[in-house]
Amino acid sequence: MSPPVAPSAPRCLPYGPEAIAEAARAIATGQCVAIPTETVYGLAADATDPVAVAAIYAAKGRPSFNPLIVHLPDLAAAEALATFDDAARRLAKAFWPGPMTLVLPLREGSGVASLVTAGLSTVALRVPAHRAMQALLAATGKPLAAPSANASGGISPTRAAHVVASLAGRIPLVIDDGPTERGLESTILACTDGTVRLLRPGPISAEQVAAVTGVMPGRGGSGIEAPGQLASHYAPGKPVRLEALDAAPDEWLIGFGPVVGDDTLSASGDLTEAAARLFDCLHRADATRKPRIAVAPVPRSGLGVAINDRLTRAAA
Repeated sequence: MSPPVAPSAPRCLPYGPEAIAEAARAIATGQCVAIPTETVYGLAADATDPVAVAAIYAAKGRPSFNPLIVHLPDLAAAEALATFDDAARRLAKAFWPGPMTLVLPLREGSGVASLVTAGLSTVALRVPAHRAMQALLAATGKPLAAPSANASGGISPTRAAHVVASLAGRIPLVIDDGPTERGLESTILACTDGTVRLLRPGPISAEQVAAVTGVMPGRGGSGIEAPGQLASHYAPGKPVRLEALDAAPDEWLIGFGPVVGDDTLSASGDLTEAAARLFDCLHRADATRKPRIAVAPVPRSGLGVAINDRLTRAAA
């Protein structure tokens, strides 16, 4: 019997006009391509094309009840797809472009494929700040559905190499513009029925949201309304132990602050650095020969809320 054939790696092009033009051509033919945002690398396709959106779900192995985020160039484009109340508009003006996603009532006739919303009456929208995604939005002239560019449930990609390793044989193209700046997926807020609820913590904290809206956001409701709400998510292929002060002999320890490990989120205890390094550290730990991963305690305040959210789901 012949040995199994390794899946072919996607083309990996450095960011530039030629790469963006090739990515736009791929999207115009219903394909999906990987491209960086300021949070993580996304897997982008035309959000109005149900076949292209189905290709995202197929490439990721993503359950169809888990909705996608639609990326747009600006607030005006977002208002064409969804209904904004006063709170949503204030948040958009304060944090867009940037790492915030708003879940809003979908406008009738928006043109967004029903697979994007998983059949819900709401849609998740974001205006990204990264030059590559903004260039692709301009080149395609389309709203782009773009979940993280990795196999569903796995560690999110913050480098092009992470995408290649996770999705080889499943996508044609990766645009490489170096490591992502934020390293954590966007904060997701639902602005429906006159309330603001936090569905997924991220780079924008609840306190920052409250400073704009005047009230602390409530917590997410029942059911899946947005990405990142599954109990097990962002997970390496090994068991993960949290709040570790030292490592067992079979563990690879990811340190933080005074806890010195085989790797560290931040030796100085800086939460911004820890967020940017989190998924990169998990990828490296997953690639070692140690069968288990341990992670040092991270404060549960400010950006630490989002970091601990990802770690808890990785360990589930």
